[in-house]
Amino acid sequence: MWTCVLVILVTIQIYSCKPSYRDYIPNGYNVPNPCVSPGVWNAVGHYNPFHHTLIKNKFGRDFTSASNFWSLSLCRMDSDRDNKTNGEELGDPNCIWFEGQTPSHTPMSHPGICEPVGDPNCLRQQGFTCDQMENSPHLKP
Repeated sequence: MWTCVLVILVTIQIYSCKPSYRDYIPNGYNVPNPCVSPGVWNAVGHYNPFHHTLIKNKFGRDFTSASNFWSLSLCRMDSDRDNKTNGEELGDPNCIWFEGQTPSHTPMSHPGICEPVGDPNCLRQQGFTCDQMENSPHLKP
C-alpha cells in the first residue's frame, strides 16, 4: 500500500510545476498574472498560470536553455519580445540578483507572456489570448 501512495505522490510532483524553479529567479513567487489582476502566475515557465503544461512559454524555454539558472544573459533577454528585458519584468533591471537575495524591485510584468496580452503585436507572437490559454487542451497539464 505504501508503495502505491509513494508512486502517486511522485507522479503528482512530476506533473506539477516546479515550485523550486521559482527560487532561481528574482520575485519567482510574485510574478504578476497579466490575465487576472491582482493575481500571481505560479508556473512562470508555462502558459497555464497554475501548473505545468506540455508547452512551455518562451521564458520557460530560455530558462531551460540557461540550465535553470538566472544568468546575466537570461536577465538581459527579452523572452516574450515585449520590449522589456526579463530582468526588468522580474524586478532585477540591473541584473545583479542572486538566489537567496531580496530583489531590488518588485516585478512589473511576466517575462514569458507578451503584454498587454490583447495587443496585436502580442497576438502575433503568442497567437492566443488569456481566455484561449485557460481553455486550450494543449495548454492543460
